[in-house]
Amino acid sequence: MPIFIKTEKFKDKTLELSKIEKKRFLSMHQEWVQDISNSGHYIHSGYLINEKKMPGGGGLLIIEAKDYLTARKIIEEDPMIKNKLVIWELQEWIPINGSKPKFFNHLG
Repeated sequence: MPIFIKTEKFKDKTLELSKIEKKRFLSMHQEWVQDISNSGHYIHSGYLINEKKMPGGGGLLIIEAKDYLTARKIIEEDPMIKNKLVIWELQEWIPINGSKPKFFNHLG
């Protein structure tokens, strides 16, 4: 099954949220990811940090779906997207060489 990569950058208004507000939205996002995982989809999500280990650069999400439209439909339900907190992009990933990524281990 194809693998899709969602990249995102936080909007300025997101970076200006209070710690409590940020934590609330991140918690909603984590619950959403867990719900998708529980439904049987392969999904993995994380945030990006700079060379000083400081967050704020945005995030990366990897999801397996039957096609682009299915992946997009799932991704558009992300609370970070629904609340317009990020600028995002979704692309299909086509591996061409290199080591087999660990996230392919579930494929057998």
